[in-house]
Amino acid sequence: MVAVIGYDIGGANTKAVFLRTENGSVVKLKTMVEHFPVWKNHENLVGMLSILNEKVSGKEKVDGIGLTMTAELSDIYQTKRQGVVHVLECAEKAFSDLPVFVLDVDATLRSMNDARSEPFKIAAANWAATGWLVAQFIKNCIVIDVGSTSTSIIPVIDGCVSATGKTDLKKLIVGELVYTGSLRTNVAAIVNFVPLLGGEAGVSSELFAQSGDVHLVLGNISETDYTTETADGRGKTRREALARLARVVCADSEMLGEEEIEEIAQYVYAKQIEQIANRLKQVYSRVKSLTDFEVPVVVTGLGRTFLARAAARKIGIREILELEKLCLGDAFVYKMTQELLLHGGVAMASPAFGVALMAVGKLERRLMS
Repeated sequence: MVAVIGYDIGGANTKAVFLRTENGSVVKLKTMVEHFPVWKNHENLVGMLSILNEKVSGKEKVDGIGLTMTAELSDIYQTKRQGVVHVLECAEKAFSDLPVFVLDVDATLRSMNDARSEPFKIAAANWAATGWLVAQFIKNCIVIDVGSTSTSIIPVIDGCVSATGKTDLKKLIVGELVYTGSLRTNVAAIVNFVPLLGGEAGVSSELFAQSGDVHLVLGNISETDYTTETADGRGKTRREALARLARVVCADSEMLGEEEIEEIAQYVYAKQIEQIANRLKQVYSRVKSLTDFEVPVVVTGLGRTFLARAAARKIGIREILELEKLCLGDAFVYKMTQELLLHGGVAMASPAFGVALMAVGKLERRLMS
């Protein structure tokens, strides 16, 4: 029996997955997401991790930690190196009595000392955990993980993660990273104008509304799903989201009716799908040229249905699979029940789940040696 916690420490949200395995089966699974803006609270990261550790494990005995991060991009750090080193130092303090395995961009777990020695191989490696996870049961595909902030497009060929880009910069160039997400994307980063009142209204470049407002108004997410801060610090009701969207065109909810604001939301939504679809088409064409096999798409993350699936359909992909359903298949390395998956929320924390499973494998091999 092995119990681990997988962590995906992001700039805005930290995701933790506790899992316990026994005889090749996952017998317990729990997922938690903690909204923790690193750029505001980096000095409290140790405390947050310690508290989250207890919350997600329920104080059960933990044998080890799997860790990946994207928090190093936060502008509280002058460089990514500084960010990686700080996150690792905090993790070492929070988990001082446990072995910690750190994911790199080659989907390999490293010791803390190795991770410190090559920080650029550790930075923003969380996509590699998701790709590794999917590659355990499907050999040729493209994974689309739409989180709150960004979208990862991950090629898997012949059972291996085959990303061309290994850094955020290179991934942005080759289309494997799209900085658009389900909650935190500034509407002004999605559109320059919106059709309105028989014309085209340019949008303000202020952070008046974000993608979470669009998807709340359209019913793609619930108030509970809207886990991040709002642009104006107010609440997460539909009425408040409508007011924020009206402000994008320097209006308000007295100047524009509900239907007119909904039309703005629909237009922004269509353009966000287009953002992802354009980059997906770029990656899909490259992958198809490397294999004779069919290339389905696997979707995960908060935006898996209303953004990832929609983008795949837009470019004509017919076979679209959900990560959680694939985890129930016989080909998966650890057996799971549907009840565990439904309550575990794997799709909401795919990198954390992937790195947790990788850590389980590492610890199991230690026990057998």
